[in-house]
Amino acid sequence: MTTATDLEALKSRQMASWASGDYAVIGTTLQLVGELLAEACDLRYGERVLDVAAGNGNATLAAARRGGQVTSTDYVPALLERGRERAQAERLDVKFQGADAENLPFADASFDVVLSTFGVMFTPDQAKAAAELARVCRPGGRIGLANWTPEGFIGQVFKTLGRHLPPPPGVLPPSRWGVEANLRELFDDSAREISAARRLFNFRYRSPAHFLEVFRTWYGPVHKAFAALPADGAAALESDLLELLERYNRAGPDSLVIPSEYLEVVITRR
Repeated sequence: MTTATDLEALKSRQMASWASGDYAVIGTTLQLVGELLAEACDLRYGERVLDVAAGNGNATLAAARRGGQVTSTDYVPALLERGRERAQAERLDVKFQGADAENLPFADASFDVVLSTFGVMFTPDQAKAAAELARVCRPGGRIGLANWTPEGFIGQVFKTLGRHLPPPPGVLPPSRWGVEANLRELFDDSAREISAARRLFNFRYRSPAHFLEVFRTWYGPVHKAFAALPADGAAALESDLLELLERYNRAGPDSLVIPSEYLEVVITRR
């Protein structure tokens, strides 16, 4: 069983991981997911919107473009700064605030819509994070999530990382948030309705080697995994990831296009 102390230690390591590299390099390419989620939540002009574990602000910008009064939160200051730069460039009025998804600094029912794209799914204490999303969302409001599925490409990337650097015993995989049944369990007491749809996001790079170079340099979890392994271990991880990339690539030998499945979820608050 994982103790509270273990989870706090894991959270500290995760924070260091996401602060390493520069997630915004990859995150910016995922903007389409935020736009689709904002539409799925049927955002209304003037609604109070909270983006949790916002990263560089994809859902934040999507909501602000639709007239939302948006508060964008993350526990990595550098990522909030990336989001702030993007909002300023578009002259969008967004509030940015440091916050832990498991302990949100907002009163109950403060927001009409609560969003998270590939963010809250990485929290160590999944039940606590789900409870916080529900707590700050008003009755009748919506919680919109985009989560990688276990079977999809990014789910398999994390499974591959786990084979080379096993997580602490008892820690639940982030991809559980990409399984509808698990979400129904997490939000059982707070949801009036849960709708979920499987979608695909296409990663587009020059080649498998190019994808790996970008992720190894800029994507915190992959960056940290390679840094933590000895030379032979890093070589083995590289080989396994390249094999995975080749297997999922639908573009042939001259390019790389990889469909990665995610679950788009809209939860109506009870």
